[in-house]
Amino acid sequence: MVRLYAHRGAAAERPENTLAAFRRALELGADAIETDAHLTRDGQVVLSHDPTGKRMAGVSRAIADCTLEEVWTWDAGRNFRPRSGAGETFSGQGLRVPTLAEALVELPETPFNVDVKDPSPRMIAAVLDVVRRAGAEQRVLLASFRTKTLQAIRAAGYGGPTGLGQAEIARLALSPGLLLGRIRVLGSRAQVPLSSFGIRFATRRFIDRCHGKGLAVDFWIVDDPAMSLELVALGADGIMTDDPAAVAPALGKRPG
Repeated sequence: MVRLYAHRGAAAERPENTLAAFRRALELGADAIETDAHLTRDGQVVLSHDPTGKRMAGVSRAIADCTLEEVWTWDAGRNFRPRSGAGETFSGQGLRVPTLAEALVELPETPFNVDVKDPSPRMIAAVLDVVRRAGAEQRVLLASFRTKTLQAIRAAGYGGPTGLGQAEIARLALSPGLLLGRIRVLGSRAQVPLSSFGIRFATRRFIDRCHGKGLAVDFWIVDDPAMSLELVALGADGIMTDDPAAVAPALGKRPG
């Protein structure tokens, strides 16, 4: 069954990376939540794509320079407007930046895909501690663009699935066929855009290469239902979307 990830939650309808966005995505039929993690000054793992609060909350402060208490004063809905153009506003509605621990408790059965943005050993240790304390290793895939971050996560004995870093994905895509068998793959899922840096990933050749290594393949960010079906026909195992309301019906997902 193809997995539908809600990228930052139902980000087309609700302020991204908030519990409201996550809950809405599941209501629409998403199977899993994709989100991003940063570390506060006092060592708390919070869910935000950006390293500062400027874009979403109008606060230019860096998360790394703030305590959790400070971050929780930010209005995560302040600058959000629904993609539909509807006049609905989320400013002043009490939406805030959640912690990873909160999200895992709030949605105890939901798979999460967490992009670890901060590569520091302190961040990696904090993320692993949160996931382990929640007993959630098997439902939390840890991802990063940085291969070294993922290597550190695996070396720390993480028992759950991991994605592949950019260098690992490039090796899979570009290695000559005769050398492909020598590539050792430690992750579980290759998560890629349709194309990047001149490499087209949305091909049966790339997907077959990944499947040959025991990897599932997830594509981001796909908001077009027709494109999602094309990718599934090529063999894609997962689709990440900002707009589960549009994509879920095409993939046969039922509202939760």
